[in-house]
Amino acid sequence: MRIPGPEHQEDGGLSAVMAAGGLHRYQLRLHETYGPVVRFQLPGADTAVSVADPVLLEATAHIDKRPEELFAFLDPLCEAGNLQVLPADEHTPWRRLLLSVLAGRPSHERHFARFAELTQELADRWAARPEGEPVELQTELTALSLRMICGFALGGAETDTDRVVASFEEVLTEHLGRLYQVPRDDPRSAERAEEALAYLRATVDRVVAAHRPGGRTDRSDLIGALVEAGESPARIRDTVMVTLLAAHHTTGVAVSWTLHLLGRHPGAAERVAAELDEVLGERPTPDYADLRRLTYLDMVLKESMRLFPPGPYGARETTEDLDLGGYEIPAGTTVFYPFWAVHLNPEYWPEPERFDPGRFTPEEEAMRPRLAYIPFGIGPRSCEGAALATVEAQLVLAVLLGRLRFRPAPGHEVTPVERFVLWARDGIRMTVRPRSRCVPPGRGKPGAV
Repeated sequence: MRIPGPEHQEDGGLSAVMAAGGLHRYQLRLHETYGPVVRFQLPGADTAVSVADPVLLEATAHIDKRPEELFAFLDPLCEAGNLQVLPADEHTPWRRLLLSVLAGRPSHERHFARFAELTQELADRWAARPEGEPVELQTELTALSLRMICGFALGGAETDTDRVVASFEEVLTEHLGRLYQVPRDDPRSAERAEEALAYLRATVDRVVAAHRPGGRTDRSDLIGALVEAGESPARIRDTVMVTLLAAHHTTGVAVSWTLHLLGRHPGAAERVAAELDEVLGERPTPDYADLRRLTYLDMVLKESMRLFPPGPYGARETTEDLDLGGYEIPAGTTVFYPFWAVHLNPEYWPEPERFDPGRFTPEEEAMRPRLAYIPFGIGPRSCEGAALATVEAQLVLAVLLGRLRFRPAPGHEVTPVERFVLWARDGIRMTVRPRSRCVPPGRGKPGAV
């Protein structure tokens, strides 16, 4: 049975993607027109098969191979081989090592106080702004999350964090501009990006050199764990660079979209604030253990990442023939995961574009297929930093929403676009003002029930 899809285009599908306003919107349009399985042309991969049904996705969840051409834009960040397309025999032990650090409670707890301190500093700056002067969430929150991950990935080594942040943004702006063919007016932009990349690599190399194998490995120290595992200096540097790339975009963007949605749904924002007052009392920041008690905040974050998944899509390459809902998918096919289309599939998400955190009660979650919600991808190539990103996002939201009220900036329109992550084209501008806590007697103290 032939997979449905649009007619062949001589330009490889580029004009169709551009006309739709980006690949993520093109995917929504394709699945609305042709159903849950669509054949389409994808620049960099010729023909791909996109799957928006969570039940059918199960047949692909075991695949441990990414199409190399689609991830080639990350090649400049890696000297020991693009980490996003490592062959399975290299990828599996590398992933296991990363998960032992990024997904472990010891690492989260070790860095939690510093994460809270950085967030408090941002809240202080926002609280001191003149009333009515908007903040641009994406810019400030991605910078905050990059500062967090710098401390995490660099093992607390003494570094010029501000320069690391600025250098990384220089590199990203240049290489993402090349990926999306953004015209560059500055003739020195490429040169500055190379200088910034050289500085970042030298910074990581200096931290790596300070680690000496043979001693006791701290499982919360990414570089220490990589050194202890015998990874080469180049592979360690590449791992840190890719971790910085992935982690700061995921967290900063997820928090930005969550605040945007709460600003447009004040009832949900008030419920979050009431929960924070109940759990934290007068404490300005949660403890690590408090996060598990912020159940409504967690539901809000999940609903936000359903509506605006930070990474809007993923891809795999089949290593054997597959039967996908009656369609024969030959080995070597690019299988495309349109996270946004999966999250807006009306068969599993009634009124899919409506903001409703109640979709994530345990009862509601139990009624849906496992892969109906996939903001961090699926299978052995899913995001290794998912647990860390979630902890960071919950903490940042708890601190900011406990101290501040957010409202949409008058007259500002927020339009999602593709920019490696699901970005807002003209930013997400909101006004902020301090809020007074309403603390029930006896609440918010350690041990209070």
